[in-house]
Amino acid sequence: MKQHMAGKQQLHKLEVMLHNLKDYKIILASKSPRRQELLSQLGLQFETFTISGIDETYPPGLSAEEVPCYLAELKGNAYLKELTGNSLIITADTLVILDNEILGKPKDRASAIGMLQKLSGKTHQVITGVCISSRSKRISFYTETKVRFAQISEEDIEFYVDNFHPYDKAGAYGIQEWIGCVAVEGIEGSFYNVMGLPVHQLYKELTSF
Repeated sequence: MKQHMAGKQQLHKLEVMLHNLKDYKIILASKSPRRQELLSQLGLQFETFTISGIDETYPPGLSAEEVPCYLAELKGNAYLKELTGNSLIITADTLVILDNEILGKPKDRASAIGMLQKLSGKTHQVITGVCISSRSKRISFYTETKVRFAQISEEDIEFYVDNFHPYDKAGAYGIQEWIGCVAVEGIEGSFYNVMGLPVHQLYKELTSF
């Protein structure tokens, strides 16, 4: 009976979200296939659209935790002129942070190997900032997940980098890939946030947008 009631409540929340958003043209401003897959699992109809060359620099005074939300809002600003009256655009930025050092996307093989060497045997933060914008309203938030890595051998690091080419991923790894199976000892928080989109929090915000 409890499961049945919980299922009905969840269905009602989904119906509320879809009803609230039915008049919007939803746009995901990301080329990431992982974000596109996760957003589609919410049951939303959306389009993807990206602008190249957005300046993603941030003020030096920001803490590492503030940067992802700042960048998500910065991306949102770049799309404002593209918004029509019924457009709703979702922008996001994910960063890996180790001891207050931001690990972005690796530039090359050596950079990717170096990042994984730093992460080996340590716990790091993954923070995704998300910005939801329409012409009349904006909501931004961030979600943090802690990920604990086991010690990773040099052979495993090189195997992963050479076979999975994680150059489009913050921190040089994708938790849903081989490295997540062999290196992640524990996780505190949202798994999907580490993939690049905290869909649990996004669902909540969209329901009340």
